[in-house]
Amino acid sequence: MAAFGQEKPKLHIDWNKTLIVSRSTPTLQVVTNPMLNPGAPIHDGSFSALKDLGADYVRYVPWLPYPKIAVAELDPPTKDKTSWDFTYIDPVTKDFLNATSGHSTVINFSTIPAWMFKTDKPVQYPADPNEVFWNYTQGTQLRDPSGKELGDYFARLVSWYTRGGFTDENGKHHESGYHYTFPYWEVLNEVEAEHSTTPEDYTLRYDAIVSAIHKVSPNTKFMGLALAAPRDNPRFFEYFLDHKHHKPGIPLDYISFHFYATPEEGEDLNTWQYSFFDQADGFLSATRYILAIRDRLSSETKIDTDELGVILPNDNAESSDARLTFNRIPQRYWNAAGALYAYLYVELAQLGVDVIGESQLVGYPSQYPSVSMINFKTGKPNARYWVLRMIKDNFHPGDKLVASDSNTADVIAQGFDTPQGRKVMLINKSNSEKTVALNFDFENASSLTIDEQTGDDAPRTGKASGQLTLAPYAVTILTARQ
Repeated sequence: MAAFGQEKPKLHIDWNKTLIVSRSTPTLQVVTNPMLNPGAPIHDGSFSALKDLGADYVRYVPWLPYPKIAVAELDPPTKDKTSWDFTYIDPVTKDFLNATSGHSTVINFSTIPAWMFKTDKPVQYPADPNEVFWNYTQGTQLRDPSGKELGDYFARLVSWYTRGGFTDENGKHHESGYHYTFPYWEVLNEVEAEHSTTPEDYTLRYDAIVSAIHKVSPNTKFMGLALAAPRDNPRFFEYFLDHKHHKPGIPLDYISFHFYATPEEGEDLNTWQYSFFDQADGFLSATRYILAIRDRLSSETKIDTDELGVILPNDNAESSDARLTFNRIPQRYWNAAGALYAYLYVELAQLGVDVIGESQLVGYPSQYPSVSMINFKTGKPNARYWVLRMIKDNFHPGDKLVASDSNTADVIAQGFDTPQGRKVMLINKSNSEKTVALNFDFENASSLTIDEQTGDDAPRTGKASGQLTLAPYAVTILTARQ
């Protein structure tokens, strides 16, 4: 309740002052794991939610903890045989491509076969495709330093899905019958962590992979870097974005990088309201520097922030005394994480970032449960999903972001002048209820709201009056009366 005589913060939108014309597309990433395998308890609900979302630039990442789901040639070829095998890769990949049919995708088979690296002994991977194995990415130097062996592997993998099959190292043809289109390919993932990759190593590998894939899929565009900790690694941007470090003709269509808020153990809803958004502001500062490097070295290169989310302490802990295990994540957490994505969408759109991707469709115990957009117990989309969907359905490239103010630091307001009418998104960054007085434009406006009350359900519809009360970590979109 406002103190006696104290005026409520009032929404102010200046429709005549355009900050930027949006070029930003909201989207998400899908990371392979056993819960997305056919027959898994939440498989159907997850892919149904993905299809219903209808997003563009959806990122697909088969990755290292499950070698048999991520790597198509797990053993080195000999003169007698090869180990090419898509048995566990195809089912999830086809489900993903079918669920995103008609929309652009960013494919990233992020894991290099371990045998391509120099190691003291061969890397032994689990026979069970669903067994977690975190130590697959061993070695730092490729056994073929030219990168040709690496590029050939990815060209064959792409050909499997786009050209109906490929011919292996021994001249044997492998038929798939698939003729999908890969509009975007992202080259590797979080490389500063995997294989201790240097900027020089990565640039050579990027060039080798892009050159090889381009020969079999000439219309594919490419994304580079996918850094886990962008503000700790400025030299990657300085080196990679300098065209003189690449072979002639190598495109730098996009760069990508990630951010996760990571609160300290012992924090709760009352402190998350500070740590989540303070850390987000640090990431936004880093993004401004990255954009300045991009503008100086490769102004045509676009930006994809394709992993945005929160990772709670002990997220993958299996011990019974872990403070924040999946059973202890409160419902309001999902609203807080959804509010964080909404805040990042607004701020990154103001910076002109092209693609703003939430992470990730499915997480579950042992696989970053706090990052999930699907309730891993019921298969229903959670509040993080619904915030993304609400944004995706209401805001698009070409909208005008206009000068906006809620007159309180706890509530972010952003006005959008869209072809469908004037809209404003309000985000409560705090763990307490906030009330904002509305101006004339938004009295009797229609509203969509995600908050703790909506749970795992779609946004609540309503009508605004002279003021709007936002529950803790609520996200609301108002559409002005016509």
